[in-house]
Amino acid sequence: MPHDHVHTPPDEWKAALRAQGYRLTPQREMVLRAVEHLGHGTPDEILAEVRKDSAAVNISTVYRTLELLEELGLVRHAHLTDRAPTYHSTASPTHVHLVCRSCGGVTEVAPEVVEPMTGTLREHYGFTTDVGHLTVFGTCRDCGD
Repeated sequence: MPHDHVHTPPDEWKAALRAQGYRLTPQREMVLRAVEHLGHGTPDEILAEVRKDSAAVNISTVYRTLELLEELGLVRHAHLTDRAPTYHSTASPTHVHLVCRSCGGVTEVAPEVVEPMTGTLREHYGFTTDVGHLTVFGTCRDCGD
């Protein structure tokens, strides 16, 4: 069951940026809003969303802004395709991505769902899993086996 996307109030973004010496410029705010609106978005998808409000933003601005927002902990990326990384807001709880190779659908699941596996990795190998970067590829229920 996908999580509802939680929207971070702009005041929280501004505080997070200011705390580290940055301002929430209009372009940064547009990129962050686009990520939250899309739920999961590649840089190209984020650019297309931002362009609805401003033609002045280009792809290099989007990449630089995503890099900064990730450094500040406001977004993170996962590899949901073989192409570009996909970004999502850290305002939504940490989740594992299930990606259907047939239809491309993405399902978010809670970390507890994969706890038997991550627990075994921790117990047998002393390995701590970064669940937020965990992507499992397969076939969804709708696409069958």
